[in-house]
Amino acid sequence: MTTENKPYFSFEVLPPLRGKGIDSIYRTIDRLMPFDPAYINITTHRYDTLYSELANGTYKKLSVLNRPGTVAIAAAIKERYKVRTVPHIICSGFTAAEIESELIDLSYLGITDLLLLRGDKAKSDNRFIPTPEGHAHAIDLCQQINRFNNGQLLGGVQNEMLTEPFTYGVAGYPEKHDEAMNMETDIENLKAKVNAGAQYIVTQMFFDNSKYFAFVKRLRKEGINVPVIPGLKPLTTLNHLTMLPKTFHIDFPKRLSNELMKCKSNDDVKAVGVEWAKHQCRELCENGVPGIHFYTMNASQSVEKIMNGLYPPHEYYQAKERGL
Repeated sequence: MTTENKPYFSFEVLPPLRGKGIDSIYRTIDRLMPFDPAYINITTHRYDTLYSELANGTYKKLSVLNRPGTVAIAAAIKERYKVRTVPHIICSGFTAAEIESELIDLSYLGITDLLLLRGDKAKSDNRFIPTPEGHAHAIDLCQQINRFNNGQLLGGVQNEMLTEPFTYGVAGYPEKHDEAMNMETDIENLKAKVNAGAQYIVTQMFFDNSKYFAFVKRLRKEGINVPVIPGLKPLTTLNHLTMLPKTFHIDFPKRLSNELMKCKSNDDVKAVGVEWAKHQCRELCENGVPGIHFYTMNASQSVEKIMNGLYPPHEYYQAKERGL
């Protein structure tokens, strides 16, 4: 791997919890900016239900965003770091009208790169239930974006086409989306989103590179030729050893699980996680991936160690640190 031909690097951040400041986001970004990220993803979260006890002993139901501010965070990052920001737009918990308002705000801010996702089900539901007057699938988001780009707003309003239309990527699942009946239908759904206009695919986390390579090979066979960006998550806690396979329906390869079984503490897991991610990155880069995307929740230190082991900090930041 050479720095001249290296795949690009990107990472994802979460908006702060409701009522918290933005400083934690800045600390994460400050740690990783020396590696010259091509873009930063900002996640979007659905509304959660809270119950507030009233004076008469009854409870009032409240819908709140535990992590509000995706659009504002994207704007703040863009202004502070002069880096491309890519907010998530999700179906889950939002009406089409709310999504349209979000698109208008993003357009005003000049943030026109998006990642479109269906999003998670509500915690209280056993399956995904579309929001009334919202969307059931990410393909519906693609179609709303396409109409918006063409000046078609909700209610039949025709507007001028945007000077700079939105572009977007979508998610892919090397080990199959957990709700898909089979890999064939999962790829059919992905192909529909690419045909609608998705310009790239970011994969869910995986720990077995062979699953990614097989996935890309299958996509190419099906005529899906957009870039497929591998998404990686460094392991950082003992809880990850059971939680990640259960939550994301993914497997750890035997070589990795053998090392994880020796871990007695979170620090042990972090050390294994960094080395395994370095191994994944090297193999992925040797096979010509377009970029590597990191899911950095509570793992920015690990990502920094991984990147230090692969690439030196970007020369601009080296010069800046020397006061040049």
